[in-house]
Amino acid sequence: MNKKKIPMRKCVVTGEKKPKKELIRIVRGSESEVSVDLTGKKNGRGAYLHLSPDVIETAKKKNTLKRHLEAEIPETIYDELMELANKQVNR
Repeated sequence: MNKKKIPMRKCVVTGEKKPKKELIRIVRGSESEVSVDLTGKKNGRGAYLHLSPDVIETAKKKNTLKRHLEAEIPETIYDELMELANKQVNR
């Protein structure tokens, strides 16, 4: 039997390659609006992050998402990411 290929993506903060399902995608759509893409299928330029509070804090401090997506990142995006990361930690 053929093994199913697992899509890998790279975290823009840590540089680690991980399976796509382990990372969260932040996307800049048309009109430069930025949103968290839980499905991983929205149209637009995407950047992947490991969903841990430390990585999110680093991305915020170093403006990593702003550089990768070439758009202003609203504070609400970081709040939403932190909320998702804390839910994942508490599982």
